[in-house]
Amino acid sequence: MKKLKFIGKDTQLKIFLVLAIIVVLMAIFAPVIVPKDPFKQLGPSLQRPSNRFIFGTDHLGRDLFSRIIYGSRYSIFMTLTLMFVIFAVGTILGVIAGYFGGVVDTVIMRIGDMMIAFPGLILAIAIAGLLNPSVKNSIIAIAAVTWTKYARLARSMVLKIKQELYVEAAKITGSKDYSIIFKYIIPNIITTMIVTAVSDMGTLMLEIAALSFLGFGAQPPTPEWGAMLNEGRSALSRAPWVMLYPGLAIVVVVVIFNMLGDSVRDVVDIKNE
Repeated sequence: MKKLKFIGKDTQLKIFLVLAIIVVLMAIFAPVIVPKDPFKQLGPSLQRPSNRFIFGTDHLGRDLFSRIIYGSRYSIFMTLTLMFVIFAVGTILGVIAGYFGGVVDTVIMRIGDMMIAFPGLILAIAIAGLLNPSVKNSIIAIAAVTWTKYARLARSMVLKIKQELYVEAAKITGSKDYSIIFKYIIPNIITTMIVTAVSDMGTLMLEIAALSFLGFGAQPPTPEWGAMLNEGRSALSRAPWVMLYPGLAIVVVVVIFNMLGDSVRDVVDIKNE
């Protein structure tokens, strides 16, 4: 039964991995595959979906389909950049706190406790509000409130690993701290950290879209999906497709990355049994 279960999970992983790769490739080659210029007015404003404009046009007469395809570059690459930042910062600080302990551990963890004392998105909005609304500052704002999860996870695993006999033996034989960290600590935590990062991609994309929707992220005319939702609010009753299609794009991509994260976690858990 375990074997059959593993085959099913492995197949699910392959399916969503292929879909995720397709989404990323679409983002990379968006300037080549978009049928029309996503920044120019090409037709009447708020025109219904038709043969000429598959998804219709927005309030400025721009092709909505082209803007959604091109907008994948911003939404996906912002998510990947944010994931890399919080993964690197959180893991490094967590390893340092867990391995060295003492004052270093206290300072890092107390800063982390202060960050998680407030609702994450609310604090991210506050930080983004203090900065100029932009793609870069939205990434900084979300990273500032998200790194603590990875730091705490890495710290908890390091505290357990550094008590193992092989780590103690390495210390007794005179191995340097940096050698122990890179040879014994990081290899034993990296899989769990990567699985956690992949599982969080959908959530991170939603948070980026939320900041852009509220006006703290990407700014017009950038075709970022959250910003496109914000632009379409005023015309929702007259032209619902202006918000419908960017919203569907977010939902589809978030589901793909969430299912990919779940599949990776299931397969890794099974392999660890």
